[in-house]
Order: sequence, then structure tokens, then C-alpha cells
Amino acid sequence: MKSRFFLLLTALFVSVVAYGQKNELASPQDTLSTLPKFRKVENVTIKDLYGNFTKLPHFGEKNLLIFYVDPDAYLAANKNNRFAEELEKNARAAGPEIYGFGILNFPDTWLPKELLRKICRKRVEKNGAVIIEDHDHTFKNAWGLGDCNKKFMLLIVTKEGNLEYVLRDEVNEEGKKEFYDLIDKYRF
Repeated sequence: MKSRFFLLLTALFVSVVAYGQKNELASPQDTLSTLPKFRKVENVTIKDLYGNFTKLPHFGEKNLLIFYVDPDAYLAANKNNRFAEELEKNARAAGPEIYGFGILNFPDTWLPKELLRKICRKRVEKNGAVIIEDHDHTFKNAWGLGDCNKKFMLLIVTKEGNLEYVLRDEVNEEGKKEFYDLIDKYRF
């Protein structure tokens, strides 16, 4: 019975996401060029995976690499999954002057929040990753990120609080090179 339920849930999930992607209209907010880069951003208070309010870790102390992820984009659409895994394996974004972590975009997912928290807590326990949640678009709105629905975004913020890089769409080979060239400036 349990396996049938999960099979049904998975089929429903894939169907809804596929339908949404097929019928998604491109909007001007979906392009990187409409987001101002090289601008000041402020630390915000959002929640950890246990519902406690928290500030962004190491904001103002280190350069930050932030993965801002709609779970729908990660789990169903596989947007930037391979690139994120590549970064984890090759450690090209690691260094003493940079700190990376993930923020879940909870308002834009229809997936059960408690299930997502449980999955993320296991990942945190397994590899020490830091994952927090934007429970009500506080982060997205404070930083003026526009439409983040079905997005797996990468952001680079300097110690000084300057938003230096925003990747909104799936990265291609040229985008990887641009990212690696840029991230090297902030690692050491």
C-alpha cells in the first residue's frame, strides 16, 4: 500500500511539473539581464530546518556562494543538479574566504514542507551541508530576485555585501567557465 502511494505521488509530481514547464510563459523577469548585479544586499532573517529564525551564515565575514533552490526545480526538473554535484565533488568553489550553503524556496513548491525538511536534515547529517529555508519569500523579496519559481539559482555575495553574480537558468559549458573564473577571485 505504501509503495503504491509513493508511486502515485511520484507520477502526480512528474505530471504536474511537466505540465507546468510545458505551459510556462517566458517573462522579462526570467532573464539575468533584468536583475541588477553588483549591488548591495543586506543580511536577512529566515528560518533553519527546525523552524528557528536565523540570519544568513557568515554574512559580512566571508564571501558567500548561495544556492537558492525551488525544490521542484531540483527534484523534478533536474535544473543545475549535475553542476551542483560537480561543485561538491571538485571543490572548485571551496576555500578559506568563501562559504557555501543552500536556501530552500518554500513558497514556490507544492511539495510537502515537512518531507523536504526531513530529506534536508538527513543530508546535513551526512555531509555537513548548511541548508536553511526562505519560508515566506523574505530572502527573495529583500534581495529583489524576481520570479524564482522552478529556479535553481546560484548567487555570489562578497564580504562587503555586494551581489556579484546571479545564475537564474540552467548553466551551460560557457556559463560554467564564467562561473569558475569568477569564483576563483573569492576563494582565497
